[in-house]
Amino acid sequence: MKIALMDSGIGLLAATDAVRRLRPDADLVLSLDPEGMPWGPRTPEDLTERALAVAEAAVAHGPDVLIVGCNTATVHALPALRARLEPGIPVIGTVPAIKPAAAGGGHVAIWATPATTGSDYQRNLIRDFADGVPVTEVPCWGLADAVEHADEAAIDSAVAAAAALTPEDVTTVVLGCTHYELVAERIRAAVQRPGRPPLVLHGSAGAVAAQALRRIGSAPAPDATPLGAVTVLLNGREGALPAPALAYAEGRLLAAAGTAS
Repeated sequence: MKIALMDSGIGLLAATDAVRRLRPDADLVLSLDPEGMPWGPRTPEDLTERALAVAEAAVAHGPDVLIVGCNTATVHALPALRARLEPGIPVIGTVPAIKPAAAGGGHVAIWATPATTGSDYQRNLIRDFADGVPVTEVPCWGLADAVEHADEAAIDSAVAAAAALTPEDVTTVVLGCTHYELVAERIRAAVQRPGRPPLVLHGSAGAVAAQALRRIGSAPAPDATPLGAVTVLLNGREGALPAPALAYAEGRLLAAAGTAS
């Protein structure tokens, strides 16, 4: 079994880690676009063109399924990716976990990039899946870029700024960008209010990994051995994960398996 994941940068680490935990024996292909990142400021047309190139680089390695490990690429490029690759290769998008977050009741905050916050895409998800619970959209200025570069000071500053915009009665935070899952506990610590119930965080990585396995008819096998191989593609060329990936537990686990340097 071979599973491919794509993103402009290291935002795909969260989904990669989730896949690795469910099927450690799966071979992985991680396809990145370091020459074109970040994707967020690009026009939808430009982003789609780059996403297609990154996807095709991964597909050349013969995966059974492709995970789009990026919310922004899912918004703009998923239809084009599916039109190009399906039904031969299932394409799994990444959508903010608004529905399970709302199921818990209470005030929900959606932390997302400024481009996604207030967008028709996110507003439609809130309308369709928030089930009437109060929702606050929180723009996280600079957080994805800070995480991408493992800039500790910038991460602290961006998290603090977003936490200041988060109402005190929020009980649940949706991590609406895959990069944010890499600093989930820092977000929890910044938003948790004294005397309030423990904050609940909802990312998408686990659900995306599980959906990828379902689409190819594979059951989880967390104890499977041996570990599958990992191939990293940087604009189609084999290489190593970017150095900032090693600042995060998810990246270090791949490095420990001999997949990054």
